Amino acid sequence: MSLIAKRLAAVRPSQTKAMTAAAAVLKEKGIDVIALSQGEPDFDTPEAVQNAGIAAIRNGRTRYTPVAGVKPLREAIREKLSRDNGLDYDIEQITVGCGAKQIVFNTLFASLDPGDEVIIPAPCWVSYPDMVRLAGGEPVLVPCHEHVGFKLKPQDLEAAITPRTKWLMLNSPNNPTGAVYSKTDLAALAEVLRKHSHVHVLADDIYEKLVYDVRFATMAEAAPDLIDRVLTVNGVSKSSAMTGWRLGYGAGPKDLIKAMNTIEGQTSSHTSSISQYAAIEAIAGDQSYIETFVSEFRKRRDFVVEKINEAEGLKCRTPDGAFYVFVNCEGVIGKVTPQGTVITDDMDFAMYLLEQFGVAVVPGSGFMASPFIRISYAASIEELQQACGRILAACEALSKSENTYEQSKATA
Repeated sequence: MSLIAKRLAAVRPSQTKAMTAAAAVLKEKGIDVIALSQGEPDFDTPEAVQNAGIAAIRNGRTRYTPVAGVKPLREAIREKLSRDNGLDYDIEQITVGCGAKQIVFNTLFASLDPGDEVIIPAPCWVSYPDMVRLAGGEPVLVPCHEHVGFKLKPQDLEAAITPRTKWLMLNSPNNPTGAVYSKTDLAALAEVLRKHSHVHVLADDIYEKLVYDVRFATMAEAAPDLIDRVLTVNGVSKSSAMTGWRLGYGAGPKDLIKAMNTIEGQTSSHTSSISQYAAIEAIAGDQSYIETFVSEFRKRRDFVVEKINEAEGLKCRTPDGAFYVFVNCEGVIGKVTPQGTVITDDMDFAMYLLEQFGVAVVPGSGFMASPFIRISYAASIEELQQACGRILAACEALSKSENTYEQSKATA
């Protein structure tokens, strides 16, 4: 087996996509399913941004662009980073990709040697470990427990660092937990990083604008002396409801950006020209719609948290950002469904909700954390009301079994 084949063999199927696909199959059969598994806003792309994309087409902005992105877009990104985050980058330090996901992958592919380690606080986005493996690195998962808000603690970071550590990946607000690192949290992690000059930080800020009653901070802002060791990643998918437009960006050291551009030039060449010109409006234009998004998401979050905490066997924290609730389902493990099936793990519970009650969620095991499920509240309040009612009914329908959670873990 070739080296690439071995790396591909290590990639796990995405449980998020699997649950969404399973829900779609049931819907095609005429079964009423409410999908709370997708990680994208349910709002339309703002009209001004749509119009900017249409204008790009009509004005002939449909040809090849520079690999790193058109200059007006990179200038808009540079000004955004200065305005919102207090970060000063040259335009040569900024690159544009087909979504923040490609920026992350290009970073890893450009910088990792075989066996290099990447510290990933868990729970984490499902793609992180696999992207590290595809790039030849070794993901080092560091559990971040519920009782500490699902956030990486300095002592745990210190314990995870080795001479082979190349990157620390920080996603704030976090997918799947909604945890947000404060400036104080980041400063404490920076104290550890200062002792290890070989460790860089990949700050995935894609949910930056979706925070509730807390202030967003990013690592290069919290520790400006480390800016030459930080790649700041962001995009327009979540904040401007542009998931399908596929546009993300990164800002960091010139040598790293140059290497990333080389990879980009040999893969996708560049991001869609139309998406680039639309993104200029999303980044530099009127962003008052974000307040509407956040206000609506806050209402939905509060509703879902209240209802889930009423369900027997479930509990969850109130997230500070993003649009997910990460639900502890330990209380239903070991219980028996009306069909006589024992719920042995979070995947069983997620499938029970889908197949018996028509609610699609994602098991926490896909995010390297069990027993949890992730619920996306990027759905209408009417759908959330129906879904939460079904989840409560599903929990009530479970009966106790002689198998306890500890017993099920022991026999797993």
